[in-house]
Order: sequence, then C-alpha cells, then structure tokens
Amino acid sequence: MPATPEIRQFRGRDIAPWLDDVARLRIAVFRAWPYLYEGDAGYERDYLSAYARSPDSVFVLALDGDQVVGASTGLPLADDQPAFSAPFRNAGLPVAQVFYFGESVLLPQYRGLGVGHAFFDRREAHARALGRFRWTAFCAVDRDGDDPRRPSGHRDNDAFWRGRGYTRQPGMAMQLDWNEAGRGEVGHALTFWLRDWQEGGA
Repeated sequence: MPATPEIRQFRGRDIAPWLDDVARLRIAVFRAWPYLYEGDAGYERDYLSAYARSPDSVFVLALDGDQVVGASTGLPLADDQPAFSAPFRNAGLPVAQVFYFGESVLLPQYRGLGVGHAFFDRREAHARALGRFRWTAFCAVDRDGDDPRRPSGHRDNDAFWRGRGYTRQPGMAMQLDWNEAGRGEVGHALTFWLRDWQEGGA
C-alpha cells in the first residue's frame, strides 16, 4: 500500500497551474462506473473554466511526490454554469448561499487512506471561512441498480455521504450530457445532496 499522499490546498487564481492535472484525473477516474465518461479535452476545458474564473474556488489536491494522485474541487454555486444552479432556483433556495463541491477523484491505489475525509474537511472549512454560505452541496449521477454494467461488489458512497451530514434531495436533479464509453453523447440525471449548516450542521 502506498504512503498517505500529502494534501495541499489552492484558491482562486492559484488553481490555474493545476487545471491540466485535475482534467487528467477526471478522465482517468470517471472512466469507471458509475460515470463511464469517455474523456474529452474540450469538455474538460469548458467545465473547469468556471473554477479558473472564480476568486473563491478551491482545489484540494493529494500529491505523491510531484504527482497529483487525487483532486477535490469547489466554488460558490453562483460562479458555476447556470445548469448547476437551476435546480436550486426551481426549489426556491438562494443560490448565493450555496457552496458547490465539484468532484473528488482519487486513483484507486490511494483509496482507504483517509483522503476522502480530508477532501471534505478542507472544502467545508474553505466554504465556512468565506462566511456567506448556509449550504454545501454536490450531485451524483443516478444509475439503475440492475444496470448490467455495474461491477460486481460495487459499493455506493451513500453511507459515507450521509455520515458526513449530507441528505439526498429526491426530485432535485440536473441533466448533463457527456460521452459515455461505448455509447457516445448521452444525457444523464444527477441528483443533489445538501448539508444545511444552520440545522445541526455545525
């Protein structure tokens, strides 16, 4: 088992040198279930541009020496693309009070070392230090439980997320298209999970 990676944190314009590393990890990790994402450099540039523009974005990186082996991202929801905030507006939630967590991607050989908790700890601390967010949120792709592509023995992250204080919001979802392995451009539903820091979240 490898040594626990070093965790480093970057904010706003300081994330720029790391954009290619995060894109590379997204392509590598999301190729597997449940995202089955066929990496696309153009999609990555468009997606990550919101983080590069936001002065309050955060990248939490896991490094093994000089190699980035994991990454976790976040930014104020109001700074992200409109598709991400639309479900909140439709639900009557103030977008300006939501800090959105993008992804947590970690190479398989570094899992089980506590990095996932470190990612959440750092992003939550960053959001709370900004002092204007009631909720932290993320979304996860919805897949049928009987999808034949689901790997045998796969364990969802639901229990981990609930243990961190997050609650799935049925009916509060967004639609994103991406190139899926073997299927091309496909629409996907992603449901949001929220943590309310004013209701026992502290």
